[in-house]
Parts: sequence; C-alpha cells; structure tokens
Amino acid sequence: MTSPGELERTLRSQLRGEVDFGAAARALTTMDASNYRRVPAGVVAPRDAGDVAAALRICADAGFPVVPRGGGTSIAGQATGVGVVLDLTRHMNALVSVDPVARTAVVQPGLVLDRLRDAVRPYGLAFGPDPSTHARCTLGGMIGNNACGAHSVAWGTTADNVTELAVTAYGGSSYRLGTGWAGAPEGLRELVAGNLAVLRTGLAGGFSRRISGYGGLDALLPERGVGVARAFCGSEGTLGVVTEAVVRLVEAPRAPVLAVLGYADESAAADAAAGLLGAGPLTVEGMARDLVPGAAAAGPLPRGDAWLFVEMRDEGAARSLVRGADAAHSLLVTDPAEQRALWRIREDAAGTATRTPDGGMAWPGWEDCAVPPARLGAYLREFRALLAAHGLRGTPYGHFGEGCVHVRIDFDLVTPAGIARFRSFSGELADLVVSHGGSLSGEHGDGQARAELLPRMYGPEVIALFGAYKDVWDPAGGMNPGMLVRPARLDENLRFAALPPGGGELSQGVARCVGVAKCRTTEVGGPGVMCPSYRATGEELHSTRGRARLLHEMLAGEVVTDGWRSREVAEALDLCLSCKGCRSDCPVGVDMAAYKAEFLHHHWSGRIRPPAHYLLGGLPRLLRTVALLRAAAPLNAAARRLPPPGLTRDRPLPPLARTPFTRWWRSRAGESRPQGPGATAVTLWPDTFTEYLSPHTGRAAVRVLAAAGLEVTVPRGPVCCGLTYVSTGRLDRARTVLRRTLTRLEGAPDRPVVVLEPSCAAALRTDLPALLPDDPRAHRLAAAVRTFAEALEQYAPHWRPPRLDRPVAGQTHCHQHAVLGDAADRRLRERAGLTGELSGGCCGLAGNFGFEPGHHAVSVACAREQLLPSLDAARDSGPAILADGFSCRTQIAQLSPYRAHHLAELLADGLPIEGPADSP
Repeated sequence: MTSPGELERTLRSQLRGEVDFGAAARALTTMDASNYRRVPAGVVAPRDAGDVAAALRICADAGFPVVPRGGGTSIAGQATGVGVVLDLTRHMNALVSVDPVARTAVVQPGLVLDRLRDAVRPYGLAFGPDPSTHARCTLGGMIGNNACGAHSVAWGTTADNVTELAVTAYGGSSYRLGTGWAGAPEGLRELVAGNLAVLRTGLAGGFSRRISGYGGLDALLPERGVGVARAFCGSEGTLGVVTEAVVRLVEAPRAPVLAVLGYADESAAADAAAGLLGAGPLTVEGMARDLVPGAAAAGPLPRGDAWLFVEMRDEGAARSLVRGADAAHSLLVTDPAEQRALWRIREDAAGTATRTPDGGMAWPGWEDCAVPPARLGAYLREFRALLAAHGLRGTPYGHFGEGCVHVRIDFDLVTPAGIARFRSFSGELADLVVSHGGSLSGEHGDGQARAELLPRMYGPEVIALFGAYKDVWDPAGGMNPGMLVRPARLDENLRFAALPPGGGELSQGVARCVGVAKCRTTEVGGPGVMCPSYRATGEELHSTRGRARLLHEMLAGEVVTDGWRSREVAEALDLCLSCKGCRSDCPVGVDMAAYKAEFLHHHWSGRIRPPAHYLLGGLPRLLRTVALLRAAAPLNAAARRLPPPGLTRDRPLPPLARTPFTRWWRSRAGESRPQGPGATAVTLWPDTFTEYLSPHTGRAAVRVLAAAGLEVTVPRGPVCCGLTYVSTGRLDRARTVLRRTLTRLEGAPDRPVVVLEPSCAAALRTDLPALLPDDPRAHRLAAAVRTFAEALEQYAPHWRPPRLDRPVAGQTHCHQHAVLGDAADRRLRERAGLTGELSGGCCGLAGNFGFEPGHHAVSVACAREQLLPSLDAARDSGPAILADGFSCRTQIAQLSPYRAHHLAELLADGLPIEGPADSP
C-alpha cells in the first residue's frame, strides 16, 4: 500500500500547486464549522483543473480518499476528511467572466461569494443565494451544499441558479454537465431509466428546502428536463470536484424596502410567514426576542416578542404587504442605512445563537432542518417541547418564509451521558421533522451530522438509489467517504473527544471556536477589527480560526506532537497582533490575544527568550531606569544611529520625552486645585506611553479634566498595567508587577481611575482580574477604570466641551473596540462638534508587534488596508487626525504625512489659553 510519504512525493512531482503533508497544514484542516474532526493525510492546493485531475488520479491509484474544501464553513462535517484535502481557495478562486446581457457568470470553485456580488453589482445584478457567511463562503462550497440564504423565497437555492458545471471525478475523468445527457458519466442515463418509478414517487411531494441526501435527483426525470448539473448540486463532495461553474445572475432591486412586522410570540410569527408568500417577498426572515439585545428590541424594532423581516421590491409593494399582514405592529424602512442597521440585528442573532443566556456554548448539529412553511408554527411548538423534554436549550430563528429553522443547542458532547442524549434527541427530532413532511437539512447539507438518519426521511428504495447514484460517479468510493451514502454514525469523530479532560481555560477557549470563519472575511469598512493578520496574508494559518485549530491540535497531541514547544503553533501566533479584535468580533468571543500570551508563557518557560521580549516586554522598567538616569537625550541619539539588537531595522524607535509626565506633575505641586465643594476626585493613570513617550497627552488631559470641574490626582509611585509583559507572555512577571502596583495604589481604586491609553485601560479591565482572580483589589481596580471620555460623561455630565466644529479622521484603537467600547467617545466628539467616522481595522503597529523582526510587511499592510486610505480620503476637508492609542499615532506619523492627536489634546487646544487648569 502506498504510504503518505510516497503519495506526497508523487503529488509534488506532478502538480503545479502546493502539496503539504506537514503537521500545520493537516492541523488546519482537521475541522470545519461542525462538531466533527477527522485528520487528513495531507493538503493540496491545486493551481487549475489539470492539477485537480492529476491529484484525483494519483490519489485513486494510491487508494487515498479525497475531500474538496472551500471556505471550510460547512456545519455538518462534510468539509473534513481522512485522506487528501483539496484546498480550492488558494488558487482556483477567479471570476472567469461576466455576461451582463445573458446574466451569467463563469466562476471557479474557490471564489468567495462577496467577490462575485461586488463584481456584478455595477451591472445591477446579483447572485440570488446569499448565506450569512457570504463574506467567506465559496461558490464551490455553495454548490456542494446547495446553499440558500435569506433571498431564496425569491431566487431559490444554488441549484436553481447553476446552469453548467465542469466536474472531475475520482480517478481523473472530467465531465461537462448541463441539461441533457451529453457530458454525463457512463451509466447515469441507464440508472435513471431503471428507476423512474422511485424518482417519481419516492422523491415526490418535495418543497423548496428539501436539500437532504441527493434530494435533487428528481431533476434527472425527463419531464424535469434531465438537469444533470442541477442534480449534482448538494452532493457535498461525494461525487466529484467542481472546477468551474456557469451561474445565473438576477436583477437586483433598485430600491428595496424593508418591512419589519412585530408579533406576540414566535409561533404567531411562524404561523403568519406562509401567508405573506403570495405578495412576492424577497425575504421572510424570523426571530424572537430571546435573540435580540434589549436595547435593539426597545429601539429600532417595532413592539412585539417576535419579528418577521420582509423585504419587498418597492415601497408600494411593502405598504400593501403591511396592510394585508396580520401583525400587531410594523415598521417600514426605506433608508438604506436604517435597513442595514436592522439587518445587522438579524445577522447578529446568528452570533447570539451560539451562546446560551448564562454564557454557555450552543452547538450545531441541527442547524437547518426545514418543514413546509404552512407547518412551521406547529413544528416550532413541538420542537420547543422536545428540547424541554431532553433538558436542552436552543433559540430558533431563520428563513421562516421557507420553513427553514436555524438553531444551536447546548448539547454536552464530551461526557458519555451527554453524547447519548445527543444521539437520542437527534433520532426523535428527525422523526418530528419527517412527521411534518420536512427535510433534515434545509440548506447546509447532511454531512456526518444527519446522513445516518436519512432512512427515516426516505424509504429504502430511495436510499438504495442514492447508493447506486454515488457508485455511478464514484465506484471506488474515494470521494468524501462517510458522507450521505454509507455514512459514519452521527456520534463518531466528535472533535471534543480529542481534547484532554480538564484541559483548563485554554482548552475550553479553543474548543469554543465553531469554525464559521468570520475571521476570514476581507470585507473593508465598518468598525470591525478581526483578523488583521489574515487580511494581510490571506493564509488560514494567520486567521483566528486557524490559530484556534492549531492550539486544539497541540492540546490533542495527535498531529501537533511537541506540545508547548510546537514550532507550528509558534509560527501561527507570531503574526498575531494581539489586537483583541476576535474578543468582540468573533461570534463566540475567541480571545486569541489571551491564548497567545499563555502559549508564549509556556513556550519560553525555562529558556532564553528573543531579545524583543526583554526590550519591549520589559519596556516600563527600562524606560523608568532611563528616566531616573536622565538619559533620554543620549538614548534617542543612539537609537537614531542604530536600533537596539533584536528589533527591526525597518522603522525608527519613537523618541523618549526629556521630561516624564509625573515629573512635570510633581513640579506643579503634585495635585490639581479642587474645582469647588464636592468636586469629584479622579486618579489619572500615568501609563508607560503617556509617562515616557507622550507626556503632552497627559498634560492635555489634566487641563481638560480640571476645566470640567474634576479634581485630578496622580499615583505617587510608579504603576503599571502589565500590558507589555502580558503581550510577550511573561505572565509571572506580569503578576508580580500588578501586585506591586495594587500595593502602591493604596486607596486609589475607591475613586475613578482615568486611563488615557486604550490598551492599558483594556489590560486593567480584563487582564488584571484574569491574572489575579483571587485578589479583591484587582477586581476593585478593574471596576474603577474609566476611559477619558467615560470619565467626563459620568463625573462631569454638565460640562460643555469646547466647540471645535471640524471633521475628524483616524482610527478607533483595537482594544477600545474590543474591550472598552467607544460610545462615550462618540458622544463626546459630537458635543465638541467633531464630525465624521473613524476607520475600523487595525493600525498594524500594535505595541511591540511592529518593532519585532519579520513583522514590518504585515504591520504596514494592516495600516494600508483601512487607516491610511481613510486619512487620504479625508485630506481635502482638513480634518483633525484622531487616534487615542500611542501605537496608532506612531504608525500614522511613520507611514504618512499626518500627525495624530489624542482626543484630550484636541479638546485642550480648544480651551482658553488662560484658565483654572493652568494653575496647580
């Protein structure tokens, strides 16, 4: 039998694309977005259809199975495999052509849906199916799962929008599929001719969301036009590999109008959905209050405890729909921005569904079963009762207009008892779906999660036909075995089984990654941050999901075998900027910055660390020593000639201030004069950046806080949030520094602590209590931390900031976005007459990251994605450049002609030159 090593050598010799059988490549593809894990032998990234054919021929000769993989967001396990994984996203991702007259496009399988949508939008066209993962799902994956999305009530499933497919089968044979038998594999026509009765009766009575199994086989009937390409859709990689597709495009409505209909409860909304279909809606989406944050429900949504989001082509149709709908309350929205805000509430529900109300995890497995729309209300009532009977929790939502329900359930997939309950519940739910005439899968495919249960939905003759259909295409059984036909059990290969018991917080954290790959989006715009390194490199290795997968495999010890010393994990985490964007942007709150810190802590334990860990990780102590020696000027001169060893030579070090902030403070009598009886006292935190690198920011903050009537104090001794030690994984040192800081503060946490540097404020709020969970002083200080804007809003609510009345441009700090929030900053800017939005994304400098060797290119790429273009776009309006983070200001200064300011500096510049803040 051919060994994996021999197979790898043969593939390398005959393919143009990459062949990687290494531990990292295998670890990155053990899982998709499901509950399942299978370890592949290797990964191939074919360059073209010729490479695909060669790979399938070589693997067939060697007896290795193959699974094609797009974005890896499949929820039922069908994108995992034990043989060779074909990664079709790296090279086969082109939009080959667009014909706006014929309304068709030719696409390769690795093309991300949003790239297609962006390309055809100027023609007024769209691709109808639009899954919620549109920013990272691929056309090949959509064809494999017969994906749908919110607009399927108007434009159908992917199968409804595919006209031709180029397919390569296991062994290397290629086919061009369309309508009619031309190009079909040998034996398919005869199989259909011998099973006409089964096709006409066993697959009769279907509805639009009958996706399960090879549910589209009836498209091969002569009266259905012999749709060979259509029948292939939804085969989940079990028949062959799509190398090119011709897809239909639809005319996008010019000015769609959104009607949001409020109902008394979920059942009422579900019962009403089918009655709206006659009005010709583009969407009929449903959700209940338990998926909606309180502020959203009280704000833009109409009154009710459940809602339908119904999009219509124009205002007249929308108003007619509202008049005829049996809704208690309604809202009609024509403004595109307001529509986006409402749709964001609906889209955010998908993230909310991954967590239970008490913060526990909810898992896929029954993500998308569907029933005929007229049966949806009754089905949901029985579904809720079934959950309760098993002691399970889940919150349904989804495509109510097509009877398709999304839900994640708090299964225990670790203990034998929990897995047994998962199995028994799955069987009972399958029976419930079938009793309502439904489909086990409504758009995500069956994979391993539900294929075992297909005999409950289809009779034995249909199941036998499915097997025969598979065998026509794949007689050797090499394409994605264990899926759909002769499937694995639904409780086998569970990904949690590989993790060691009692693995601690890191084990729980990486297990939380559900693989939906929001971190793989390259969409520009909006406030999001995650994941800057992936956006710069496009490599799965540098996505949040990729890093979580590698950590998962490191803990499992099967693929990545050297534990905390793993070079594969170290390489993946090396380009993590610790921006914390995943903490807020990831649907399940994966906190890769925290996991990186823990990994580095163990990885370098007992060993000499890289110089940057000592120089930049120990920056507070180093700069304090320089200040005591009054050596800032000679050190600046030395750094200009040659950077310290262990740091990049691609960028200069920021100069040290001659006079630290606290020295200036002590020279002004050490405390601001109280601003009247009962003035609130606040402690201004002298973070390392403000203290030694940007003391003018601290001086500006003192002026503003005092002008607002606040009494400002500063800690007497040096204090530190421990950020630089945490980011370099020196966690024991961080704990020591933080304990010393808490002792020096004495009673300071009893008053608000104003922290100017967002990264330091985030560290005090989150890292401090996490590192010292048993120290009550840590929790008191964390609770006392306020950003500059929060302090002014809470403790000087009647103060009127100076009117600056000018536009601003710049960037919200990553840690502020992820941990602190910027609502108070937005309100303060508005009161000061500062107009405009700050960019999202990451500046790319990220503290020590941008100064470490090998990081410069990624650091610059991050800045060039959103930050620098936003500054150039605003240049003609003469904006003030705003960036509260010292790293952000440094990056802007080094990569652009602009100089950025902290908000405190802008406000201080607007104060009268003489005033109470100028006196100690």
